[in-house]
Amino acid sequence: MIVLQAGGSGNMSFLFLMVGMFAVMYFFMIRPQQKKQKEQQKMVEELKAGDDIVTAGGLHGKVLSNDGDTITISAGGGARLTFEKSAIAKKK
Repeated sequence: MIVLQAGGSGNMSFLFLMVGMFAVMYFFMIRPQQKKQKEQQKMVEELKAGDDIVTAGGLHGKVLSNDGDTITISAGGGARLTFEKSAIAKKK
């Protein structure tokens, strides 16, 4: 007795749909985030004394020194503050 099973192509359609959804997520969400992260890291590595910056907490200041993993900034009024490089949000 021969038994035919229908629905085999439905599994392939589902697989293609899942692969397509992952591809769309990668190109619209993951890839741009990785690019932005690389640009941020490059900007922080290129900071030098005299650059105006803004920290992630919103503090504005001028870079005094760039030492390894930390950056010392002048926040005005003679205040010298040391931050991790990861706390620098952008250059002004």
